[in-house]
Amino acid sequence: MLEAGNKAPAFSAKDQDGNTVKLSDFKGKKLALYFYPKDDTPGCTKQACSIRDGFKDLKKAGITVIGVSTDDKQSHQDFIKKYKLPFTLLADTNKKVVEKYGVYGERNLYGNKFMGVKRTTFLIDEEGKIVKIFKRVKVDEHADEILKAFAN
Repeated sequence: MLEAGNKAPAFSAKDQDGNTVKLSDFKGKKLALYFYPKDDTPGCTKQACSIRDGFKDLKKAGITVIGVSTDDKQSHQDFIKKYKLPFTLLADTNKKVVEKYGVYGERNLYGNKFMGVKRTTFLIDEEGKIVKIFKRVKVDEHADEILKAFAN
């Protein structure tokens, strides 16, 4: 189980445009790596729009945001276009990144158990170290949560 202080696991995945994105691309930068269950669902849309609405402040604070789900690149393209999302989404269709970060597992929604991505955000510092993990995300205020946590 990952925790604050651990080195963030290296990853490589394709973004919504088919470009390869690696953790090492962000060395020297603050990174908010957020994992979410599914494009264009109510909670995930609120979270993405919170980040979109706070994006200028995040960028001003030197924070890069990357979203990760197991949806494919076409789904990500549609989600980005529909909500005018200004950040990268990784298509982790083979579940390698979600498994490395320990966010894929059994979930329970309205009494139904199923396998899926657990909404979690990892804040990673310029050295590639995890400084905070959000296991309980306030989807409507997530951009503010990220800003406040990196400010401390």
